[in-house]
Amino acid sequence: MSISLLCLLIIISLIPTPSIGAERIWDTDLKRFLTDQEMNMAEVYLKEDESLKLMLPKSERVRKEIIRLNPEKKTQIEERIGWKFPEESFEVYIGETGSQIDGYALVQNTIGKHKPMTYMVGVDNKGLVSDVELLVFREARGSEVRQKRFNAQYEGKSVLDPVRINKDIINISGATMSVRSMSAGIKRALVLVDEFYLKPAGIGSDTVVSKRDKGFLPSIFGN
Repeated sequence: MSISLLCLLIIISLIPTPSIGAERIWDTDLKRFLTDQEMNMAEVYLKEDESLKLMLPKSERVRKEIIRLNPEKKTQIEERIGWKFPEESFEVYIGETGSQIDGYALVQNTIGKHKPMTYMVGVDNKGLVSDVELLVFREARGSEVRQKRFNAQYEGKSVLDPVRINKDIINISGATMSVRSMSAGIKRALVLVDEFYLKPAGIGSDTVVSKRDKGFLPSIFGN
């Protein structure tokens, strides 16, 4: 066997190969398949209970409810936000002090580039985003969305805002899919709170829109 052939065989043997039956994902930006390490990564930044303390810091108590979407309600919410999602139920944390509701917090999972990212969205009792915290990130790139200088721009947004790139959200170069993913989940959280809590209390977007005569709300991906 020649030395050159021997060297080639050694190099080939050192190249990691995916496990049998393992899914291989092509990354268009990197122009290669993702490695096993990249496929299995999961960076945990905050636990759920830690994030709740940031979302509802002054509440005397926090209770959890599960809201379930029947097919009609799910379609209605999908039309409002402008995209379809598989979930049919969501956990909502409600912060209370005395008889007053301080706000709401919802954990959202939305696909970034290849895998879901997990983050918590805080919404105050008027339907405005109060905080956003990234809990778990499972991609090789795009975790910059956890930085406060980025996600602070969601604070104060309501269902009447577009909440999307190039409208009212400034993108992060190299993290576009993460930004889109987070924006989508935040819009969904706002609509869920609006539909299940604010509208029944008579302080939802329908009241505001009626006063402003703005018509139907904009979707996240519409014009």
